[in-house]
Amino acid sequence: MDDNSPILSVRNLAVSYKTRKREVDAVRDVSFDVYRGENLGLVGESGCGKSTTAYSIVNFLGRNGRVRSGDILFKGEQIRGRSEADLRKLRGADISMVYQEPMSALNPSMQIQDQLAESLIAHRGFNKANAYAESIEALKKVNMPDPEGVMKRYPHQLSGGQQQRVLIAMAMLNNPSLLIMDEPTTALDVTVEAAVLDLIAELQKKYNTATLYISHNLGVVARVSDKVAVMYAGEIVELATTREIFKNPMHPYTMGLMRCLPDVDAPKGTRVLHPIEGRVPSPANLPQGCIFAPRCEQANQECTAEHPALVEIEPGHQVRCLRRAKDWEEVKRLWATAAEKPIEILQRAAPEEKVLDVNNAKVYYPVPFQTVGGLFGMEKRRYVRASDNVSFTIKRGRTLGIVGESGCGKSTMAKAIVGLEPLYGGKIDFLDVDVSKPLNKRNIESIRDLQMVFQDPNGVLNPSYSVGDQIAFSLRRFGTVPPDQIKAEVERLLRAVKLDESYYNRLPRQLSGGEKQRVGIARAISTNPAMVVCDEPVSALDVSVQAAVLNLLLEIQKTQNTTMILISHDLSSVRFFADDVAVMYLGHIVEIGSCEAIFQKPNHPYTTALLAAVPRADPDAPHSNIRLSGRVPSAVNPPSGCKFNTRCPFKIGEICEQQEPPTRDMGNGHYIVCHLTPEQLA
Repeated sequence: MDDNSPILSVRNLAVSYKTRKREVDAVRDVSFDVYRGENLGLVGESGCGKSTTAYSIVNFLGRNGRVRSGDILFKGEQIRGRSEADLRKLRGADISMVYQEPMSALNPSMQIQDQLAESLIAHRGFNKANAYAESIEALKKVNMPDPEGVMKRYPHQLSGGQQQRVLIAMAMLNNPSLLIMDEPTTALDVTVEAAVLDLIAELQKKYNTATLYISHNLGVVARVSDKVAVMYAGEIVELATTREIFKNPMHPYTMGLMRCLPDVDAPKGTRVLHPIEGRVPSPANLPQGCIFAPRCEQANQECTAEHPALVEIEPGHQVRCLRRAKDWEEVKRLWATAAEKPIEILQRAAPEEKVLDVNNAKVYYPVPFQTVGGLFGMEKRRYVRASDNVSFTIKRGRTLGIVGESGCGKSTMAKAIVGLEPLYGGKIDFLDVDVSKPLNKRNIESIRDLQMVFQDPNGVLNPSYSVGDQIAFSLRRFGTVPPDQIKAEVERLLRAVKLDESYYNRLPRQLSGGEKQRVGIARAISTNPAMVVCDEPVSALDVSVQAAVLNLLLEIQKTQNTTMILISHDLSSVRFFADDVAVMYLGHIVEIGSCEAIFQKPNHPYTTALLAAVPRADPDAPHSNIRLSGRVPSAVNPPSGCKFNTRCPFKIGEICEQQEPPTRDMGNGHYIVCHLTPEQLA
């Protein structure tokens, strides 16, 4: 094979699925090349055909799916039409895949050593001893701590980041020519994600592997990819180098995706998010003409009549758009002008009024007794210290963002505030009323004034009741309006969250993820609450729907002066929406202050590492080399001294391991918990 030839060449690919009514094309006319040592990013909203395209390469389409037409050439040879036996020889050897959810790809009943060795024995004929040694080396290559110990563990005994590293090690065992990665970092914390992305770049450079990287996170794609293909409704609408896509997007859909992205470096009120109206059409019901025309602000009559071809506008830059010729500069100008208008931030009176005061709150979970002192020793009660001595205050009309890695206590603290978790110690005052009691012991006024928006709307919407009935129940329960006005109030709330009256009688299964989340928000604000706690409200949503939900929450706060808590692992969303930020680690707040203080000049080493790990949607953005090693320690047996000392890149010695760090006042309500002096931190 010629070194200048592509490892993978896809030409005019069409993939269809059999349904009850007819055969439906999920992917149409897709063409791209991936060369040795190159990373092609495949981006787009859910339902655009990204994963279907990837699975068609290795024929993982299921019983009702098939490649209807087109060519899939691997190293110049046709894959399409090969027998299952031939494909099995390719999978895991020359072509490897890393999946989004590692637990679905790892066998829960087998130790890691057996799962890694299986690939080497099957594809390279290794014996068990050689396979074990090679597997150890593979884990070392992916920077796995304690590889010998990991080999003897089962998947459930590993963290999410470790599971993903095992999958990458398994994929790289046979030095594949092509690596397909389907959302490999979506479920990971930002710090683990940064380490995995570093690893992918390192392995790609070292082994010159061709990579097809699928993601809806444009920041991640900007960091790892050389070229980007933007997919919409089963077609590639733009294909170019990463820098061209992010610096000079030409298709209206690509421009729309860029306008949906919050910027971690932009203060609140300086950036507008413009969600793309509507949703990706069903493959069974595609519009006439350009499939993006119903959602395109710049579409004209020609766009609804003629289907555009993918045409090279500039060398290496292909676009599928009819308005690419005479009026293209005008289209770009209109999109750019719409993105420049700053948003109005509401300034209300009485900013000093306290809405929530959390004082030394503790949430502990008991775990089984541990015997101390031999067989007949005493039993010692142990606790998971999910939140430990947490204190903060929120004032009227402001938003506090709570950030940190998984397991740091963010969601636990939120549930304690709304009464879903009992306090082990401490006190919570809401509107000068002690609400430290569980939910079933709080008065009706406190429950009405303190509402919550959950991460997964499917868990809080009853599938058997219509949207309108579920919102109406809340209105009746709290007596928000007279009984004869309930239906009108539900319709008003639906309009407030950008849904029309037709949604009243729809069931949750008839709604998209973003629409379900809007219904959850409508129900939360139906009682006119003084405060709303939002627990990861946009983490599972596409970038466009995420922008719409963030805009909606900001508008609700602006019109009703609602106080909010936003819990998120996405620091860009927190930067866009929050006024103040609390950074949590292992149940403790390690830094708290205004957004400007935290984001512009972070002081605590943990905050610095979190911000350094945020992927930015800019291929020219400099990459920080500050990375956290190791995993978050156990909350049952936390480290002595500073809880962060086992992972801190700036640890100064034994004082960090032996003594609790002091709380330092940095001025203007900015506090950090660290042994380093302000001068050392600066």
